[in-house]
Amino acid sequence: MSFEGEFAHYEPLRRIFSSEKVETFLQGLHVRDIATNASDVVTKVIKKKDLEDSNNIKPTLILAIDGSVAEGDVTKGFPNANYGCVTVASVLIDLDKISKIETEKFPDPRAVNETESASTIESVFPGCNVFQKENEAPKEYLRRQIYEELKNSSAFPDGVETLLDTYEYLLSIKLRNPGNPPKCPIEGYEDEDLVIQKGITTHQASGKPIYSTDALRLHELMNPSSSNGEMYGQIMSAFEKIWFVNILRSFEKKGWLGTLRRVAFFIDGPLAVFSTPSWLANCISEEIIRINNVQKELNGQDMMILGIEKTGTFCNYFQDLDTNREGIEDIFPRESAFLITDEYIKKNIIFSDSPKPYGEDTYYGRKFFYKTASGQRLVPVVASFSDKEKDLSTAEVSQFSRLKDIMELLDQLVSSRYPNSITPLISAHAEAAIPFNMGQKLFEQIARQIIEREKL
Repeated sequence: MSFEGEFAHYEPLRRIFSSEKVETFLQGLHVRDIATNASDVVTKVIKKKDLEDSNNIKPTLILAIDGSVAEGDVTKGFPNANYGCVTVASVLIDLDKISKIETEKFPDPRAVNETESASTIESVFPGCNVFQKENEAPKEYLRRQIYEELKNSSAFPDGVETLLDTYEYLLSIKLRNPGNPPKCPIEGYEDEDLVIQKGITTHQASGKPIYSTDALRLHELMNPSSSNGEMYGQIMSAFEKIWFVNILRSFEKKGWLGTLRRVAFFIDGPLAVFSTPSWLANCISEEIIRINNVQKELNGQDMMILGIEKTGTFCNYFQDLDTNREGIEDIFPRESAFLITDEYIKKNIIFSDSPKPYGEDTYYGRKFFYKTASGQRLVPVVASFSDKEKDLSTAEVSQFSRLKDIMELLDQLVSSRYPNSITPLISAHAEAAIPFNMGQKLFEQIARQIIEREKL
């Protein structure tokens, strides 16, 4: 292991990579011919012009959700003490206003600002060597803080449903089929199974509190002696997903589901939950299917819920798929989608011989590749609203809800500045990274805009 700031020089690296053992290793690898595979894929793409037009009402409002994490050091107290600031932002974008502005030669900056409305929630979480009470260890402090932050946050200031209410509803879905319970988070009792209930209960042997949010097991990710960036990232991801479900459930409780036919939802990253809280994925899937069925009786169409993957293996593969042996890009036809199956993923993108379908325990949506009219590559993940749509053994147009509507919207929203992304998520990320509305519960204003649009 090198010292801080010490790097290997070129000559030792050259000897390592040119050694006989390394060359033998590389020669023995099985490598798939992407170029040959690409020519086969091009014959199977779904072209937008070949899909039937739908009678669905096209979205005029985009609600994008993204999060941000910043880790800081505590300069007093124990060494390596750190904390994390987690922000989740919702940005509503008015497509009608944008279309009007685009026709103007010199748009009014004030009118441009009025095309977006933002709302943020922000939380602070302790890391290693941080404690608030003498008899409460850092991990206990973190567990309490996760519970309290969910309890004190909601999409609407009238408290129609807090994030904790939403979380505990999802937990109740999980508890119908609990499976293997997590272990007790209290030090000295880690061998016990954790009995999860709503709210705060008391551990009988130690007298210490057990929180319903302990089922997320996010405290298990705490690094006791160093940076906790991974843990804060997983907390942010879990809060993003709970926030989104909270919005949908709040609209239902307020009787506003009929307005959602004009809204498309975009979430940064895949429609999935990873790491210790991955059990949330199947619970979220069940809940959005239920809400979609309720609103479909009012609106006559599925909701439009999409995740966008900006980086990772699938984005890299799509770039390779779009490049020939000479390194020339733009091989994949524009305004075309390639719908992928579990078999294709395991043979070409992420090798696996597991009989379990890709993402079965972590995803509540399906990925596909799309090349926009302007030539940008996107990896969208569209929410699945039925068992048929979830079935990865096949990849049919009918398994991707509102596919043509999605293609048309992606053509409209794709970013020419940032690769693999769309403009609403860029706005949401900027708001999350530098929350201009820090501490203000403005989602009520966003909801009012959605309702007013419905009256037009």
